[in-house]
Amino acid sequence: MTLSWNEIKERAIRFSKEWADTANEEADAKPFLDAFFDVFGITRKKIGTFEHRVKKLSDADGYIDLLWKGTILVEMKSRGKNLDKAFQQAIDYTHGLKQNELPKYILVCDFNVFRLYDTEEQKTTEFKLADLYGNVQSFGYLLGYQKKVYKEQDPANIKAAELMGKLHDRLEEIGYVGHPLEVYLVRLLFCLFAEDTTIFNKQQLQDYIEQRTAEDGSDLAARIQELFQVLNTPVDKRFKNLDEQLNDFPYVNGKLFEEVLPS
Repeated sequence: MTLSWNEIKERAIRFSKEWADTANEEADAKPFLDAFFDVFGITRKKIGTFEHRVKKLSDADGYIDLLWKGTILVEMKSRGKNLDKAFQQAIDYTHGLKQNELPKYILVCDFNVFRLYDTEEQKTTEFKLADLYGNVQSFGYLLGYQKKVYKEQDPANIKAAELMGKLHDRLEEIGYVGHPLEVYLVRLLFCLFAEDTTIFNKQQLQDYIEQRTAEDGSDLAARIQELFQVLNTPVDKRFKNLDEQLNDFPYVNGKLFEEVLPS
């Protein structure tokens, strides 16, 4: 029987107290997540696997901390670690998943801060462990409480998906195929998420494209490539005369933007 929200909130309060001092990813992630799912009356072993192996964009093996196929991907970090980097890592992992395994939600957590991404609606919910009881309904999908939308899919989402599909096809037509194409699309996906979270400033990517590219799109590819290079360069190592609008973008630590792609 599904627990009531009052029962779940009571469990969440106990969970927050019991795990308040937990900090280490290596030692504590698995029992922490088992206990987290138990808050909702869910036995983790029945729905998700730890250390799910995938092929990353670099073709190296990666290990997802927890994957509930088609539902949620969880990436844990030790307390105080960078959750933006954890999200980047999670996005990289999705490259190695089959279509039916792709998660609707991505959760990154450092035992104190929970950051939940809705990959379909591109919305983010963030709160601290002590406030879990007040945010349990954000995880209603774990219990089958899906948001009811009594209409066809949002036309904006349909249009976005169609445009991404057209972009994929167009890039293939001009010879952009295989690994470079996959890396390019994952980078674009990361940038779109980054604009809807705290990684980029609000509308930072949109403003850059609208204000720094030609109206006919003739230089769009070059400008995007320039952005990728900037995202891969620490702020203190960038050229002093770099365009201010580009320089406002953060450094994205990791290897997502490291590989030089054909241009």
